[in-house]
Amino acid sequence: MKKILVTGATGQLGSELSVLAPLHTQYEWVFADRTQITLDNLEILQSQLEVINPNIILNCGAYTAVDKAESEKDLAFKVNHLAVALIAKYARENNARLIHVSTDYVFDGSSSIALTEEAKTSPINVYGESKLAGEITCLKENPESIIIRTSWVYSKFGNNFVKTMQRLMQERDEINVVNDQIGSPTYAADLAQAMIDIIGSAKWIPGIYNYSNEGEISWYEFALSIKELGGYNCKVGGIPSSSYPTPAKRPSYSLLNKEKIKKVYNVNVPHYIESLKKIFV
Repeated sequence: MKKILVTGATGQLGSELSVLAPLHTQYEWVFADRTQITLDNLEILQSQLEVINPNIILNCGAYTAVDKAESEKDLAFKVNHLAVALIAKYARENNARLIHVSTDYVFDGSSSIALTEEAKTSPINVYGESKLAGEITCLKENPESIIIRTSWVYSKFGNNFVKTMQRLMQERDEINVVNDQIGSPTYAADLAQAMIDIIGSAKWIPGIYNYSNEGEISWYEFALSIKELGGYNCKVGGIPSSSYPTPAKRPSYSLLNKEKIKKVYNVNVPHYIESLKKIFV
């Protein structure tokens, strides 16, 4: 029986994988939180991997505090770059499959068409820089790796935009949301299923793949969808990013093209509305 290690087990994606795992008993699942797989301590990470000795690694753990990364650059790079290098090297040396999760923040937002896996990367914040460094080192240390870039992740678990909007729309009469950042959300349960589909496939085609839900929207439009599905009375206004300054700049356009992952692995990519509805069930 193949053993699957899931890093970042308590995060949104790790939590959704733990929901799906009982449906896939052909694998032995190991869900490792930050005490079992310590991505910010490279001295013990190697030995932790050796103890678990996985056949497949789903690297869902990451430093994801986008704004905080601007002042914690060393920590962001340790987790998102150096730890990834170590994991990728371990996977190569121990003949383990590796799926590593990355982000749309590797792009600068200057595109006007959906970004393919070959689109030019040029991150505009420290988080994006650290994740791009992780991608590069992952494929350098282990060319057999699969990297999945995703965007705007939300889930029933953890902290995310959907949960924040649900709370604010019940607490306030009026909120404003940026309307000039375009992309598509990703329901973590959908991405988790896509990862399981890939590891269960008869083929393993390494490289970079994009995955987010279908649809091209702004955060403001996403908020309107949440308002409608939740039946909230809160008034939602759209504002430019310049009216809501943050320590880290965000790409203004980061819509991902999903044709490659659909074609190669025949994975299902639901429309964002269909997946968002599941949060309100």
